[in-house]
Order: sequence, then C-alpha cells, then structure tokens
Amino acid sequence: MANILVLPEFGLVADPMIGLITSAGESLSPVLEKVAVLEATSDDLINMLAGEGNMLASFPNREKGLAIAGVITSFWYGLAVGLFIAGIIAFQLIKVG
Repeated sequence: MANILVLPEFGLVADPMIGLITSAGESLSPVLEKVAVLEATSDDLINMLAGEGNMLASFPNREKGLAIAGVITSFWYGLAVGLFIAGIIAFQLIKVG
C-alpha cells in the first residue's frame, strides 16, 4: 500500500498500515524546531497563568512581575468601580434631600 502525503513542504508521509507519520527521505529538523518553539510558547502561557516564573520576552529578574501587575491593576479597577458606585449613591441622596 502506498504512503499518504501529509505535509509535502516538510516531506512527511503517513503509513496507513501502521498509523505512523514519518519522513520520506527528508529531514524532520524544521518540524522539530517549530515544535520546540510551540512548546516554549505553551510553557510561557502556563507560567503567565501562575504569575510566577521568567517569561520568554521579559528581562532577567522579573519573575514576580505579572503577579504584582495583577494586584495593582485589580486595585485600580476596584477603586474606579467603587468610586463610581459611591458617586451614584451620593447623587441619589442629593436628589432625595
């Protein structure tokens, strides 16, 4: 049985008998390089969710930067929403009085 062409630009073919994707006499290094970049990016996204760790595009010694930025952002958003609600209540009291 013949192989099925999967990615012709990288020379990848699938063997339907064993269910394996292999190279058709060409190097897999371009694919492996792209997989390594994808793995580094996914690890970076997971580290961003945790708020700790060094990010790929950040400067050294900035491990806690996302956690601190999240706290500061939450503080200012909370302050803005709180003042907005307090203003609405104050204007309602002025109308009544």
